[in-house]
Amino acid sequence: MKKRMQVTKRILINFIHLFFPRLCILCKTPLIQEEKQICLSCLCDLPLTNFHADENNPVFQLFIGKVDIVNATAWLHYEKGAKVQRLIHSFKYYSNRDLAYQLGRQMGLSLQSYINQEIDLLIPVPLHRKRQRKRGYNQSEWICRGLASVVHIPVCTSGLQRKTTSSTQTNKSLYARWTNVQHLFALGDKHDLENKHILLVDDVITSGSTLCMCAETLLVVPGIKISILALASA
Repeated sequence: MKKRMQVTKRILINFIHLFFPRLCILCKTPLIQEEKQICLSCLCDLPLTNFHADENNPVFQLFIGKVDIVNATAWLHYEKGAKVQRLIHSFKYYSNRDLAYQLGRQMGLSLQSYINQEIDLLIPVPLHRKRQRKRGYNQSEWICRGLASVVHIPVCTSGLQRKTTSSTQTNKSLYARWTNVQHLFALGDKHDLENKHILLVDDVITSGSTLCMCAETLLVVPGIKISILALASA
C-alpha cells in the first residue's frame, strides 16, 4: 500500500512538472529529477576560491592582528551582477531558504575534509529577532543546516545572540563597516561552548567586521577555539 502511494505521488509530481517544469535558478533550463534549484552545469561552473588549500588565504588575512582564530575560508567568489550574487539574493531577499540549505550541502560536500578537522559545533551568524521575524528565517542558519546534513556536526543557535539591529553593510567604507557592528553581539549559553572548536558560518564575507565581532564575543569562553567559513567572499 505504501509503495503504491509513493508511485502515485511520483506520477502526480511528474505530471505537474510536465506543465510547470522546475527551472534552474541561474540558466532557466528544466531541472532533471536529481537536481535541486541549480542544474549540474551551473553548479560545476560556480567560481570556487579553493582558499581552504591555503592557510594564509585572503579571507584569513582579514583577521590577522584583529582577532585570534584558527582558520578562515570562503567557498565561492562573489562579484556584483554575477551568478553567486544572484543566488545569495534569492535566499536572502526572496525567501528561498531551500536554496540556502542546498548551497550549504554543496559547500559541505566540497569542503568536507577541511570542515571535519576537529570542529565540534557550527554557529551561524545570528540575526536580530526583529529582522529574523520580518525575513522569516536566518539564511546563515539554513546554510548551516545544509552543511550539517553532510558533515554531521551539530548546529548551535543558542550560543551567540544579536543584541541590536544594524544598518546594512552595503556601500559602507571599511571604517564604517567596523564601527557599524561594534557591540552588536552577546553570549548565550556559554557552558555548551567551553573547550569547543567552533566554526562560525556566514553567507558573504567582505571586510570581516561582523565575523570579527562574533569571534571576539565568543573568545571570552574558556578553552574555545574559533574558525570561520563563509559561503562566498567579496
